[in-house]
Amino acid sequence: MRAMVYRGPYKVRVEEKDIPSVEHPNDAIVRVTLGAICGSDLHLYHGLIPDTRVGTTFGHEFIGVVEEVGPSVQHLKRGDRVMVPFNVYCGSCYFCARGLYSNCHNVNPNATAIGGIYGYSHSCGGYDGGQSEFVRVPFADVGPSLIPDWMSDEDAVLLTDALPTGYFGAQLGDISEGDTVIVLGAGPVGLFAAASSWLMGAGRVIVVDHLDYRLDKAREFAHAETYNFAEHRDIILELKRATDYLGADVVIDAVGAEADGSFLQHVAGAKLKLQGGSPIALNWALDAVRKGGTVSVLGAYGPAPTGIKFGDAMNKGLTIRTNQCPVKRQWPRLFEHIRNGYLKPSELVTHRIPLEHIAEGYHLFSSKLDGIIKPLVVPGAS
Repeated sequence: MRAMVYRGPYKVRVEEKDIPSVEHPNDAIVRVTLGAICGSDLHLYHGLIPDTRVGTTFGHEFIGVVEEVGPSVQHLKRGDRVMVPFNVYCGSCYFCARGLYSNCHNVNPNATAIGGIYGYSHSCGGYDGGQSEFVRVPFADVGPSLIPDWMSDEDAVLLTDALPTGYFGAQLGDISEGDTVIVLGAGPVGLFAAASSWLMGAGRVIVVDHLDYRLDKAREFAHAETYNFAEHRDIILELKRATDYLGADVVIDAVGAEADGSFLQHVAGAKLKLQGGSPIALNWALDAVRKGGTVSVLGAYGPAPTGIKFGDAMNKGLTIRTNQCPVKRQWPRLFEHIRNGYLKPSELVTHRIPLEHIAEGYHLFSSKLDGIIKPLVVPGAS
């Protein structure tokens, strides 16, 4: 089969790999019909995530058709059209029993915190991902779900990570009616978090980024107020002015390890890797939220970064909530929102990239060229 293969930082290409086989009675083999490149894939591409091994296939957002199932699989059959959450999880351990699918205890021998994620380094279990023609799906009776007949493929693939993660970020904010919410980052997850904040009762939503085309999309898609931090000497002062000098009730960090905004911190964290990523967005979140407010962290970071203003967080009495999204827990409500017309995730799709051209897709996305917001990956296209 053809698959994207990692060859080192900034180096990916498409190669021939063996079609995966059933390794456990609960496995399924899925033929990928549509995938995506996620902003957090860029952390892998840039060499920020530990134990990203040469030869790995990325891709934790994908849908497809079941080609084969193991003898113990009861809920799927050959030919089923399925969407697969980015979490690999067993469904029965202490954490899965509590809905913490992203913290499954049985699928990742390399960590005590995170569970398994498709295509996201051996730090997350070493599972090959869906930027390929086929993928092995463990615990096939637990993770994948049939795609409803009324749902389009492009909506379905964004339900495997980007939309549920943004929605989860708004949930973690514990938004009350009338709250002011600031979202840092106008990538797909940040845009979905901003749109979801309205659904949870926000009275005001503000999105901060430094790319005008993404801020245009934040106004169009999420109906948010916007600030370009590159146009302000002190973005925190501007946000305080905009919130009666109190700060927002909720701030959502949808940026993570590669945040711009401070040359020194970006170079130290994202380039020289002297810390587990640039702490700029997280520190801005701690500064921009009001005393007693809530900070929701969705952005992916490597090992614990230094330079975090934790003393400020303690002294301000902040609540900080974070996790990888337990995707399948969000699906029932999100299905309702999409079917009722409140959300249309595919509106964020800007590029459809053939698998064979995925190196160009990563370059476009990494360099923020051609107005790119959400690129999909199409196996078999030319």
